Amino acid sequence: MLTPQGLKGKQYRITGNAYPRLGRPPKKSRKVIAALAGLLALALIALGGVQLYDIFSGRNKHTSAQACATPSGKPLAAPTPGATPGAPAASGAPAASGAPATPGGDPHTIPQATAVTVNIYNATTKAGLAGRTAEEFKKRGFIIGKVGNAPAELDKKVPGTAQVIAGPSGAGAGTLVGSQIAGATVTADARTDASVDFVIGDSYNALLDETQAAAALALAVKPSPTPSATGNC
Repeated sequence: MLTPQGLKGKQYRITGNAYPRLGRPPKKSRKVIAALAGLLALALIALGGVQLYDIFSGRNKHTSAQACATPSGKPLAAPTPGATPGAPAASGAPAASGAPATPGGDPHTIPQATAVTVNIYNATTKAGLAGRTAEEFKKRGFIIGKVGNAPAELDKKVPGTAQVIAGPSGAGAGTLVGSQIAGATVTADARTDASVDFVIGDSYNALLDETQAAAALALAVKPSPTPSATGNC
């Protein structure tokens, strides 16, 4: 190293083996970007918290009720038990409590058991089964019609619990009778009256108890949900 003239190389001398490290000064733009990113993250967290609060506090209930409203602005009403889905109430039709059907009423409406005539047929090899089953239906208020062996076209040809047969006038009565037994097959024929045939099958053991039968009937007449244009209701 060169020593200035007159200093004789003694007064100013660099010693040691460490030297200062020179680098670029930190840029302010990086700090600004980091601060903005932090503020954005806090804003997103706050927005998510507000939405969760709205969900759990039930503020969206009013919006959901509006989405499920009918075009007239009125909320959808619960279906009336005993009414046919999508069918208007006819004049003189039985009430929801199950009043007997009247002439000119809706045949799909569920009548009272006291207004339904049931024919009991035995399609199995078990003797006396039709008579015992008829007694069970009678205890529930049904009118008992014919009791005996099944006709040839059905004798020993019903593998399930029972086959319930009704005509167009007895559609609702057929649904009521079919709800008395689990696994029944309900079919239609061309009869003109409202009577119902209950044909006992090979898998038959007993009727459902009255509570189970009422639950099965409620499920059978429950209408399918109608898709909404505004979303799921």
